[in-house]
Amino acid sequence: MPAPAVPEISEEVIHESIDARTETLVSLRELGPPDLVHLLKQNLRNTGKQTGVYHHVTGVDASSSASLAAYINTLTYKEHGQAPTHKIVEGVYCCYNAFSRFDMRVHVTIPGTVEAFCVDERGEKRKATDDLWLETYLCSVLRAYSYADDGSGDTIRKIMGVRRFNPVTNTETEHRFLSAAETLFFRGWQLGSDSVVQVPNNVSNHLTAGLLKYFHTTGRFTSAINLFEKLRTQNVEVSSLLAKVLFMGNEEVQGVRVLHQALKESPMDYVMLDSQAEFLIKKAMTAETPAQKEERLKMALGCADRSTVGAPSEFGTWARLAQVYVALEDWENALTILNSCPMFTYQDKDAPIMPEPKEVYLPTLPETRLDEIDSEPESRFSEQVDQSLLNLRGASYRGTFKLAYNILTEMTAKIGWDQLLKIRSSVFVMEDEYRTDRQEDASQAQPAKRNPSTDGLRGSPEPSTNGDNETEEEEEKKETDNDSTAQTLTNGSGDDTVEKPIHTIDPGEVKADGDTTATTDEHLSRLNNKRLCERWLDSLFMVLYEDLRVYTIWRTQMAQYRAQSMQYKKSAEEWEILGALAERLQRHDEAAEAYRACLAARFSPKALLGILRVFQKQKNTRDTVAALIRLVTWQYRWYSEFSPELLHTIRVLIEEEGAVKVRSIIQATSLPQNVLDLTHHYAALCATFRSSGTDG
Repeated sequence: MPAPAVPEISEEVIHESIDARTETLVSLRELGPPDLVHLLKQNLRNTGKQTGVYHHVTGVDASSSASLAAYINTLTYKEHGQAPTHKIVEGVYCCYNAFSRFDMRVHVTIPGTVEAFCVDERGEKRKATDDLWLETYLCSVLRAYSYADDGSGDTIRKIMGVRRFNPVTNTETEHRFLSAAETLFFRGWQLGSDSVVQVPNNVSNHLTAGLLKYFHTTGRFTSAINLFEKLRTQNVEVSSLLAKVLFMGNEEVQGVRVLHQALKESPMDYVMLDSQAEFLIKKAMTAETPAQKEERLKMALGCADRSTVGAPSEFGTWARLAQVYVALEDWENALTILNSCPMFTYQDKDAPIMPEPKEVYLPTLPETRLDEIDSEPESRFSEQVDQSLLNLRGASYRGTFKLAYNILTEMTAKIGWDQLLKIRSSVFVMEDEYRTDRQEDASQAQPAKRNPSTDGLRGSPEPSTNGDNETEEEEEKKETDNDSTAQTLTNGSGDDTVEKPIHTIDPGEVKADGDTTATTDEHLSRLNNKRLCERWLDSLFMVLYEDLRVYTIWRTQMAQYRAQSMQYKKSAEEWEILGALAERLQRHDEAAEAYRACLAARFSPKALLGILRVFQKQKNTRDTVAALIRLVTWQYRWYSEFSPELLHTIRVLIEEEGAVKVRSIIQATSLPQNVLDLTHHYAALCATFRSSGTDG
């Protein structure tokens, strides 16, 4: 297989990209940005003229300075066009070590010497040792998995010109990876964790997340069991990871035994309790009878409840408890528990912050030529998008807010928007009832003396809620009401309009409003001890309303156009946004419909990935393979030869259908052979790892 093309970003000032990377070292919080490769090119005709170019890369073997120097050496043979006009005279490879917070660098002079060193957060040079290289290698593999694209193209578009390689291509490199992971396992918490984990620990951090993603992708569960069995002898907490890979490998009985035994030693380990609850929820969904389902969910409820006691400040434990209540259809408790979730600010992955480039060269390899894919960038550039679709805040949610929003949309999908509003008003103190009650209190009480100081402290009687501008919202509401289309909106049932939710009372206002704690308590008791809704959850309801409003406009207009036998027109970008909106609201059939409309207009990896999920559910092998071929080709077109999600999809397909059948379907597709070879490469990886269904 040819390596992906080499993008080149030219600098205004030579080495400014390296200087920019050095300056940002102190601010890195996660695994670090992708590796930076800087090249100094010399003009063959004018040797005094030099140009600095760079690109980013993940998945290159970073176990030693020699392997990084070898990568730079491969670039000296990469020339685009007929005759070479430049030659590479120097190269610098920068790879971040997130354990020691050093940037490992290899400086190569061509022809000449190789110098390896590291740079600390202050920009000072230090000696590179073997221990530092081991840490760097492990970080490099974890970055390759963590920063890989899921097939939708969202990750690829975040950073321009990143070459992505598979860091583990055979059992030999797997052994090196797992050996490094075993050596550094109990230092994994130093790497930090996903944004949904408040405090990283031995089993919840970027290292364990990367290991689980690797095993999930490749299906190498025997290697996983061996690794975690060894580590479990050192710390019982590792039992939760062992149980997870046993569940992945369909060794459910053994996984339950592992958790049962481990919880005897550590009865309040929240990760193990959460693993039990997650397993029981899944088993409840496949129960044969309602009685079995209820029994399993009640057991899950006990585990989830104990896990919140074990880790009251973790989002995951409370979210799991809310999921159990949703599965039990106990909507009031589900909403109450969701309101109790501790929310964390989303910390995005470290990304390179580079100066404005002088020039950008993004070449295309002949092997990735496919007309429908090549025309995508030009089509995207010319499309018009309705502003109301661009402003949907639900699409921007990440981390804990995204997961909480998913729980809220799941409730809406099951019981409907109107019913959700009724439950909300029965659980939380609403703004209108609070003000009415306060006015009654004021009319019964003696009028208080006013002075400028107290008036200033109390502020305006109508403070904005959730940081939203109420005036703007009211203006938008009036505009919506004046829209004849919006007046006929339905929530999908054809009966009721999508009602805009009124705000709950701001908890901060309740505290400021009462003269004493006793007065506030007495006042709240008259509201049947309703709870105060957190501002973030109140905001989620407003965002959900906006999503539903736009969704119902779309569905109503579609129905009207069909009734009149007219074509409903949207740009491909708008169809893509509508598909994502429907998916967010868990309306999967409508999402597939929008994605198909998008693909009819132009190629879109995000839309095709959405359709791929439908094909997988339907067990439609031929269409699944056809979608995979195009997604793999698009990834390769943008310098990524490795996507864990696409590799996992092909592996599962081979397990179900057999490698011979899958290879035959790929080959039978009427696409150029060079394009088919890219997908054959993914299938060959499964054979290398001896996945189930492969030959031998």
